[in-house]
Amino acid sequence: MQPDHTYFDISINPLHSNPDLSVLFSGEGKPNPQHKMGPAVHDYYLMHTVLSGKGTFEMGQRTYACSTGDTFIIYPGELFSYTADSTTPWHYVWVASTGRSVDSLLSQIGVSPQQAVVSGNNPRTIRHFYRHLRACFSQTSFPQLEELEAEGWLRLLLRELGRVNTRHISAKPAIETDIQRQIGQAIRYLELQYTQSVSIEHLARSLGYHRTYLCKMFKQSTGLSPMQYLFNIRMERAKQLLMTTAMTIDQVASSVGFNDALYFSKQFHKWSGSAPSVYRKELRSV
Repeated sequence: MQPDHTYFDISINPLHSNPDLSVLFSGEGKPNPQHKMGPAVHDYYLMHTVLSGKGTFEMGQRTYACSTGDTFIIYPGELFSYTADSTTPWHYVWVASTGRSVDSLLSQIGVSPQQAVVSGNNPRTIRHFYRHLRACFSQTSFPQLEELEAEGWLRLLLRELGRVNTRHISAKPAIETDIQRQIGQAIRYLELQYTQSVSIEHLARSLGYHRTYLCKMFKQSTGLSPMQYLFNIRMERAKQLLMTTAMTIDQVASSVGFNDALYFSKQFHKWSGSAPSVYRKELRSV
């Protein structure tokens, strides 16, 4: 038990090896009245969610009054302090993390050093995520799996915070029309599903448009029909595979959505001016 807490529990990640996103530790505590941390600086991100009670959080020359359902985020390198209320001290849970993607993840849910508090979450719901985070680090023989699980729970926690923080999340410009958004969705679908047998009819139906209308708007937006756009994706990917791998022509064809290698070769020749095998030899001779 920490002498300045009536309750204190913490779980520490014995590994934290992922440079992209890693949970360092997670805990829960009930500080005594007027318990204060800081002024100080951390070299990691530290997020607290208030389950009950209240207190104040200071960072970046801003002071936030935090109470039940509020979450405050300490950024690495930022001078901070936080103090429990003198009469109704807070009960909070926390998680520390580090990695290249943390700043981007926080930005996606509308959090920044200038706006470092998220309000309005249900503390019972939020506590569920923190409990799972702490339970990850049970000192098993497989800390790599514990770390993977903790990263997943942290992402779910951030998603829950973002769900009620939508007013601070950057939205797409209002001038973007519904059909423009749907064309963007169609493009993403083609870029991800080019290895499959793609039906434009099915794509149009899934987006809620008639095939003819979708094709017309797609061409207005990209200069190409959906099938032409898909064909270019496949050919560019085939070119990359021919340049960077030793895959056979059959394997390349299959990897870009062609079941017939001969048909693929004819289409690639039409697109590039050379048969795939010739194209590869020309590249290697340069």
